[in-house]
Amino acid sequence: MSKAKKKDSEGESVSEQSSQLDLSALSPSPGSTKTRKRKGIGPGSGNGKTAGKGQKGQKSRSGFGLLKGFEGGQMPLHRRLPKRGFTSRKKTLGKNVYRAVKLKQLEALSDQGEISLDVLRNNGLFSGRQKIKLLSGADFKTKVVVEAHAASASAKQAIEAAGGELRIVKA
Repeated sequence: MSKAKKKDSEGESVSEQSSQLDLSALSPSPGSTKTRKRKGIGPGSGNGKTAGKGQKGQKSRSGFGLLKGFEGGQMPLHRRLPKRGFTSRKKTLGKNVYRAVKLKQLEALSDQGEISLDVLRNNGLFSGRQKIKLLSGADFKTKVVVEAHAASASAKQAIEAAGGELRIVKA
């Protein structure tokens, strides 16, 4: 930063800073920062001796870190409560989430010419948010058009062998 010598009204030389900014001249605005509390530097500071950590014990030692859920040696709540069931990772990831419907269940609905997803939903074979996968398990003898989201190879073969048609619907 350039400094120019200048004489003031009394004749003394005064150094004048130019209008350029300099990183060394930067400082936080007044009142925006506080000095940190210095602990353990003697009784006059008000935070001497035990440095605000009380008397003895685990919490007063250096390196203390309490584990989450620690209850002072008592059996923690998350270990006292019974564990029941689990959530399948396939379900949370949205993979392979189908409601299995066997061809035997479709034979009761085969009096209609076409078994759509609406017919299956109205007869309580699945809820609206689920997907349907047709599974074989018995011989299928009726000629019918069936809609589903997926089907096993044997179910598809059984429907086509009976003269029916399988329509795969994208969800």
